[in-house]
Amino acid sequence: MLFAINSKAEENNIKYYSEDSGILSLMYHRFDENKYPSTNIRMDIFKEQMSIIDTLNYKFYDPQYLQKKFNIAKNNKEILITIDDAFLSFYKIAWPYLKSKKIPFILFVSTEAVGKNGYMSWEQIQEIEKQPFAYIGNHSHSHGYLVDLETENFISDINTSIEIFNQHLGYNPIFFSYPFGEYSKTIKDFISKNFTFAFGQHSGVIDVNKDPHELPRFPINEKYGDLERFKFLVNLSPLQYKSLSPEDKYITDNNPPKLSVEFFENQKNIKKINCFSDEGNKWDKSNITFNKNIMELNFREKFTFRRGRVNCSLNDNGIWRWFGVQFSVNQN
Repeated sequence: MLFAINSKAEENNIKYYSEDSGILSLMYHRFDENKYPSTNIRMDIFKEQMSIIDTLNYKFYDPQYLQKKFNIAKNNKEILITIDDAFLSFYKIAWPYLKSKKIPFILFVSTEAVGKNGYMSWEQIQEIEKQPFAYIGNHSHSHGYLVDLETENFISDINTSIEIFNQHLGYNPIFFSYPFGEYSKTIKDFISKNFTFAFGQHSGVIDVNKDPHELPRFPINEKYGDLERFKFLVNLSPLQYKSLSPEDKYITDNNPPKLSVEFFENQKNIKKINCFSDEGNKWDKSNITFNKNIMELNFREKFTFRRGRVNCSLNDNGIWRWFGVQFSVNQN
């Protein structure tokens, strides 16, 4: 089976600037559960968003091609739909629509919640998984804050989920989604040995130079799902970079961290970039400096518990490019 577990994820060694139109991934959770506005989308708005994608002549990306063609630049941008948590509202409300349109997607499942009140059952997950355009992803067992766990407890959580997927699907998915988009280098290293691709919750567009275990997604909900913003998002293009430091996105005693981004020497207009960050729990323009093709962000103050974010955009001769970074912040 194509989506059987990979014991060793393939390293991404492209690292050259490419005319890659990219894959823009959208993240959804609940549907028509209006009392949860931070994770909910109204179904009528969701349908309008899908219509916008069609109107703009963007195709929906089939996740199987991540494995087959990740290192190949895309001539035309495509849109990847992902849904986290396997809430019952997805099955009842969104699934019939996606099925009728045959829109490809990944459904990320936390195994502990399956069958509980408000969540899908294994029978429903298996029904969806049988469709050739529907793919299942691993979202851990507990859906806990993985960075808060001792290493052995984190490993136990993931191994438990793998065992349950093998029991109910006959395989462990090659796709993983970090709960809350949080991970440390230790977590990422373990995930990379058990999954081919892993998605966070930092914004951006996937291109051939992105780390396959730190893939970006734009979260869509009632607060950030209005149609004008949606049109802007789906038109974004990749903002590529050669490397990003620090590799570990978990902040402990290094708050604020030193963030540097190395761009490719032949990238145009790169010094026109603008970044905004939310250190001190207040969004403001970041203080950036350039040393040739290396950009350094000098944060104003410490990031507050529990997450810190940086978003950078570039108007590249009328093409808007974007990437984001999310840090997880230790409480101590």
